[in-house]
Amino acid sequence: MSDLTVEMVQRGRGPSTEEAARRLGVAREIRSAREKLTSQTGLERAFDYELLRHYAQYRAGAGIPLAGFAAVLAAAATFWITAPVAASWALGVFLMITLNTTLSRRFLNADPETIPLRRWRRSFLIGEVLQSLSWSAMIGLGATGGWTFALIGLVIASAVTTMLAATVPLAAIAALVPLALATASLATLSQAADALLLVTMAGGAQLFFLGLSRRLYAATMGALRSRAEKDAVFGELEQAKANSDEARRRAEEANLAKSRFLATMSHELRTPLNAILGFSEVMKNEVFGAHIAPSYREYSHDIHDSGLHLLNLINEILDLSRIEAGRYELNEEPVQLAHVVEECRHMMGLRAKAKNQTFHDLVDDALPRLWADERALRQIVLNLLSNAVKFTPPGGAIWLKVGWTASGGQYVSVKDSGPGIPEDELGTVLSSFGRGSLAIKTAEQGSGLGLPIVKGLVELHGGQFQLTSKPREGTEVVVTLPASRVMDTLPPVEIDAEPAASARGALNRAA
Repeated sequence: MSDLTVEMVQRGRGPSTEEAARRLGVAREIRSAREKLTSQTGLERAFDYELLRHYAQYRAGAGIPLAGFAAVLAAAATFWITAPVAASWALGVFLMITLNTTLSRRFLNADPETIPLRRWRRSFLIGEVLQSLSWSAMIGLGATGGWTFALIGLVIASAVTTMLAATVPLAAIAALVPLALATASLATLSQAADALLLVTMAGGAQLFFLGLSRRLYAATMGALRSRAEKDAVFGELEQAKANSDEARRRAEEANLAKSRFLATMSHELRTPLNAILGFSEVMKNEVFGAHIAPSYREYSHDIHDSGLHLLNLINEILDLSRIEAGRYELNEEPVQLAHVVEECRHMMGLRAKAKNQTFHDLVDDALPRLWADERALRQIVLNLLSNAVKFTPPGGAIWLKVGWTASGGQYVSVKDSGPGIPEDELGTVLSSFGRGSLAIKTAEQGSGLGLPIVKGLVELHGGQFQLTSKPREGTEVVVTLPASRVMDTLPPVEIDAEPAASARGALNRAA
């Protein structure tokens, strides 16, 4: 509720979807900026940790393969150097591999929330430099005849090192520098043109490995960002779901409170209204004698009419509330739609005649019966005709049609020659207590519940409600009932033959 403005609360609505999305985006950017300010690399702390975690996983998993590779190189180096020297070099490499592997496993076992990322990054950097220096000791083979072997070993070590340290770019660069210097120093041990060409190619390969490590780093960053965005979306969805559940709970409580209020209003208002209507009718009809003052008769008429208006308004509110709550029960029976429409037109005929309005009927009397609630159908037609008479000016015309639909159902159409409704107000007139601007200026006052009740009752029957209108061209409302409610299309009720025969036999025996 803190995010809603006072105006929005007063209007009974929340912020728009665009506004909510903008606020979520701003909050996400602020959170990201705060994370970057606390990071040494300019990334969010979560990214810093994930990059170091990837590095530690690569290093911890590569310990045994690197040790095996060093053992193979040491064994091959015995062709140019003595076994104790080769073993000493391999031991130094083993120690550096063990150091980096131990550091990596300790990092993986540490608490991510309290781990000092800067200190661990520095430790990994130092470990990479020391391990590269141990690999670089292979240049000693160049002085003893193993020049080509040392060059190949340095190139392989450069490839492995840059790939393993790809998620920490500074460590990859720091690890490659000793290996690149060792490779370049091999050029001083041989002045042959082919040797210089090989050293140049080896240097180019090391630069290629460094570029490839940068690509791996970029790919890893992209994956981390995608995962972070996905996690953020999931978090927002969870928050939205929690907000939705809370809103639904409040709506259910509000609906329960409304139902209780309407039930109380029904009892508390109907009881005195019955007394008002009864006594005012007695006074209006002068049951106990004529009024001394003629004004009293007019006042009693006004009291009675006002009471009827209030009672009708209460009934409409209760009907709409039951429809919205899904508690309106249909009392379905066979109904002749044409007869219901004719009765309603006859009931509204006096009001239309008083305004010199003309009815144009086009009713198909041969329509089969419908399986529907007769009271609901009568209320639908009366509300539509009442609106048509109310909004049609004196001397106007009203068209009433009843017939078949293309799908086999039945429809009722009521069209008037009234002021019409602007297109942007169609949604307003279909809402509870909604009234169009032209209707307010030209028509009698009403509650604004007629069309919502009609729409709700039609939908309860599985039908469709269509409202079309243009200013100064009148309004047409078409109510369509589905073919499944036409009695001719309903399947017959199957009765089990055995119970029927048993019943007839029992009746015969009783006779």
